[in-house]
Amino acid sequence: MAYSAEISRTNPSCFLFLIDRSGSMEDDWAGEPGKQKAEGLATIINRLLQNLVIKCAKSEGVRDYYHVGVLGYGGKVEPAFSGPLAGKELAPVSAIADGPARIEERTKKTDDGAGGLVEQTIKFPIWFDAVAGGGTPMCGALARARQTLAGWIGEHPASFPPIVINITDGEAIDGDPTAAAEGLKALTTDDGNLLLFNLHLSSQRAAPVQFPASEDGLPDRYAKLLFRLSSPLPPFMRGVAEQEGLPADDGARGFVFNADMVSVIQFLDIGTRPNNLR
Repeated sequence: MAYSAEISRTNPSCFLFLIDRSGSMEDDWAGEPGKQKAEGLATIINRLLQNLVIKCAKSEGVRDYYHVGVLGYGGKVEPAFSGPLAGKELAPVSAIADGPARIEERTKKTDDGAGGLVEQTIKFPIWFDAVAGGGTPMCGALARARQTLAGWIGEHPASFPPIVINITDGEAIDGDPTAAAEGLKALTTDDGNLLLFNLHLSSQRAAPVQFPASEDGLPDRYAKLLFRLSSPLPPFMRGVAEQEGLPADDGARGFVFNADMVSVIQFLDIGTRPNNLR
């Protein structure tokens, strides 16, 4: 049965995030006045990296259950880690734990125990910075991902297949991304094909379309294209989505259109839960 390989230190899995850094990412995020999409997304990605570190932390240290990478595409396609990991396409999660670019102090609202909220200062590690400029060379990003992950799969042929999450707010400027996406999804381990999920960020107030099973009802050809590029959700991920109250029928794909910040957080939580962690 595909997508059932045990994830362990000797048989890790892999996440690769493709992050649109085009000029339009400077625009406000729908429903978040004054918050640029690039800034909001950077916060979400950094929090996700922190959560992956926490998930892999055991009494003896951080176990390398995952290798993780972030590729940015805007003016060019390049590794997007800042700090000690700059220039690395993939890093084991222990290196991520040891190598944030900096630690910021941020505030968050927490329950004060009396029905109100109080601001609390927290330490927030930063691995990835907000950048926006240039076009959207999505074909180049998908091709770079294929090159990177073909090598990784060669070293980990029995692994749970890599998961690639492409986050964008616009159309590719370097051609039709179909061939590049299909080439990426054709990569396989003994446990199944690589999974490519697509997340479209919204600049306009519109209801998100989450995990559709058909392109029928999607608003335009671009939404339909991203749907076709996206892999079907494995059954256990559909189960996670249903537990979160999200529709995930048979054939549901790892795709969200017009995503707001809440939808992005839900999507990344579901999309980064491989099965059988040991």
